[in-house]
Parts: sequence; structure tokens; C-alpha cells
Amino acid sequence: MSQEASLEVAMQLIMYGGEAKSCAIEAMAAAKKRDFQVATERMAAARAALLEAHHAQAGVLAQEAQGIEQPLSLFMIHGQDHLMTSIAFVDLAKEIVDLHKKFDE
Repeated sequence: MSQEASLEVAMQLIMYGGEAKSCAIEAMAAAKKRDFQVATERMAAARAALLEAHHAQAGVLAQEAQGIEQPLSLFMIHGQDHLMTSIAFVDLAKEIVDLHKKFDE
């Protein structure tokens, strides 16, 4: 994979990871207002963004598994960190939305 292609993947990880985190924040805010329909929609959007990030990541991982070395850059490290943080954030947001639903019952 070229340096240019690697940068593109890193940017996708950052972009989709950021989108997922933003959607999760919106879901928590909606749940806090007891708007569970919006919360559910925003959580679905967060999961969709994470899926896009995973697709970008999968290509790089598949090449690495085939023995094709990947260029390592600070952008890729940042992208991977951004993705992992977003995954944890979305998981936590789901629990918070679920708690708001329980308290509303």
C-alpha cells in the first residue's frame, strides 16, 4: 500500500470514528430528553459509521495478513486510536441510553 493510500485509510478512520462519536453524543442527549426514537436513530447512525471505519480498516489488515507491509505513520496511529476510542464511546453510550430508558419506565 502506498503512503498516499495509507493516508486515505487513516483519514477514513478519523472521519468515521469522529462521526460515530458525534452520533453517540447526540443519542445520549436525546435519551436524556426522553426522546428515545431519536436516541435509537442516532445509535444506529453511530454503528453505521463504525462499520464504515471497520471496512476501511479491514483492507489494511487483510493486506498485512497477506504479508504486504503497511507504511506506519502518525496519521495511521492516530486513526487507529480514534477508531478504538470511538468504539468504546459508542458502547458506553448504548449503556447510558439503556439506563435512561429504564429510568423512564
